[in-house]
Amino acid sequence: MRNMIFLVMLVSTTLSSHRVDGSDITLKEHFEFERHLKLINKPPIKSIQTEFGYIVDCIDIKNQSAFDHPLLKNHKLQIRPSFYSKKKEIGVNILPTKIRFELDQIVCPKGSVPIRRTTKEDLIRTKSLLNNNILVKRAAHKAEVYIKPLYGENYYGISGTTSVYNPKCSIAQASASNLYVRNGEGDAVNEITVGWHVFPHINGNDRTFAYATWTSDNYVKTGCYNTQCQGFVQTHRQYHIGAPVQKTSVYGGEMVDMPISIDQDEKSKNWWITINGKPVGYYPQALFSNLKEAVQVGWGGGTIAIGVPSPQMGSGSFPDENFEHACYFKNIGYKNGTNSQYYGPEHYAAETYHDAPECFGVEYYDKQKSPFGYSLQFGGPGGQCGDNI
Repeated sequence: MRNMIFLVMLVSTTLSSHRVDGSDITLKEHFEFERHLKLINKPPIKSIQTEFGYIVDCIDIKNQSAFDHPLLKNHKLQIRPSFYSKKKEIGVNILPTKIRFELDQIVCPKGSVPIRRTTKEDLIRTKSLLNNNILVKRAAHKAEVYIKPLYGENYYGISGTTSVYNPKCSIAQASASNLYVRNGEGDAVNEITVGWHVFPHINGNDRTFAYATWTSDNYVKTGCYNTQCQGFVQTHRQYHIGAPVQKTSVYGGEMVDMPISIDQDEKSKNWWITINGKPVGYYPQALFSNLKEAVQVGWGGGTIAIGVPSPQMGSGSFPDENFEHACYFKNIGYKNGTNSQYYGPEHYAAETYHDAPECFGVEYYDKQKSPFGYSLQFGGPGGQCGDNI
């Protein structure tokens, strides 16, 4: 999360210079964090201590913190997308290995949804990241395939199945695979991103997590990861964003992959997140200033490095047309209408972008034989990449 809005509690300037809990935060910030935690961590119906060390609270679906957002005060909850009954799961695994990030078959009670509990340590790490915000923007590298509008065409959905890895990252590094929908330029960028990442600064460890982000102003004042700020409406009783992936792919061996999509609902205009064929939840249309449709969609990977060499992207391998080597997206598609089918991008419509060719690559393969369909590979070993030092 690049920006969060904390409520400020007025305290004396003398108190604000004190440190608490052995952390590099002031007493003023301590009270701000505590107040923010009360806002986003709603009283649970049930709490689950996961094997991964964090707590999931089962919250009344109508009482989740998303509805405290000023733009969602009169929002009408949508339980499921109107397209779900006819939506087909995108993507077939190379091997019969399904990605698992649910809570070991533990399901929240009916009428409640799983929300990962945010801790003060989470907020402290976020604050530290915000202090390095300029460095993060400068140190980000991408390798992706994207589509821009042809003949004024707009987009209303994107899908694909990505292989899942666990690239090693230090506290100053991050590595991700994702797809996105976007509109606007500069500080007017509206964007939703979904995928998996390794981001110790956000998650507190170097595991692989499913994640989503959003912004309505290029992360200047709005947006965050997962549910660490108000906005995302969780609807699934088991799958939740911000959950760890239990198993990842092995280079040259077993592949574990994850079907993901972002779709605009034809009726509500909300943007729905689907993972493994399950509608996890949505970003209400009211959150965005200019995302009634997308003018660009894309698939690929990214890394962050602050003052250190860049981590590897994906498996750490450059694209080589072997889908058991470099990270991939297969069966990719986009929608050019809110209720239309997915179309695979033809080669003339797909653009590739990578800003550190000495570290990362990307290749688009157009339509391949089953089970890959329209597909791409991306990734690389990282290292001394441009301005990441």
